[in-house]
Amino acid sequence: MTRTPNAASVALFAGDEVLLIQRARAPFSGLWTLPGGRLEPGETAAQCAAREIGEELGLRVGRLRPVMQLPVGDARAYLLQVFATDTFDGEIAPSDEIAAWRWVRPDLAAGLATTPRLHEVLARATELFNGP
Repeated sequence: MTRTPNAASVALFAGDEVLLIQRARAPFSGLWTLPGGRLEPGETAAQCAAREIGEELGLRVGRLRPVMQLPVGDARAYLLQVFATDTFDGEIAPSDEIAAWRWVRPDLAAGLATTPRLHEVLARATELFNGP
């Protein structure tokens, strides 16, 4: 049986860097990850991803490209659809869900306390833009 994603996140690329956020709330409070959140009723994963980027960062995104699906949370309660894009605009205005944010090279994210499997997600997302 195929599960439908019930959460979405986005790897936002600017050149050779990706935007990571440090979560201010559970789950994964204090860990670095990609911005995103849960789907609302009637939303597609892509609509959720775009809405969450707007709510959490004040940015508008375009050309979302699917990267992978990832089960996360207690008892894998969430099936996260990860997207990537290098098309966005606006000024970063973080919400209170974000403790901090930074642009990092994906290969240097391993030095941060991150959510599970973020290194794998970033490697796959980077391949979309730079090849293997």
